[in-house]
Amino acid sequence: MRIVIHAIGRMKAGPEAQLCDRYIDRFQRAGGQLGLQFGGIVEPAESRASSAAQRKREEADRLGAHLGNGAALILLDEAGRNLPSIEFAETLARYRDAGRGDLVIAIGGPDGHDTALRDKANLVISYGKATFPHQIVRILLAEQLYRAATILSGHPYHRS
Repeated sequence: MRIVIHAIGRMKAGPEAQLCDRYIDRFQRAGGQLGLQFGGIVEPAESRASSAAQRKREEADRLGAHLGNGAALILLDEAGRNLPSIEFAETLARYRDAGRGDLVIAIGGPDGHDTALRDKANLVISYGKATFPHQIVRILLAEQLYRAATILSGHPYHRS
């Protein structure tokens, strides 16, 4: 299964980008043998529309252009479920084992995700109620992808 991160806005060069890249590299090495392939990061620009509702709609439309037929969609949203790492890993395995060719994990813009997009998502998850910069969310996601691959490969998990 090919996993693509769809993140509104570009990550600038610096320590955050380096840390994200480190976890993505680890995920690529660990995930390949498990049938989990990294498909890259898509970084559309933030919408410049005048209202939050319009911006969310435009950003949702951009995401829709990257969703292939049968792709699973996970949204990162503060209103989502707080998912333990093991459950996240099991979710990836379920999608893979069900024959999903693609999974898109989307980080919304500053206004969040459009309601219609949230309704279409297979899963909406949250990293808590705190507000994080998008760069930090991307790092957290990259780390969780790597952690999921290690969990699925049978590597001892310290929370078990």
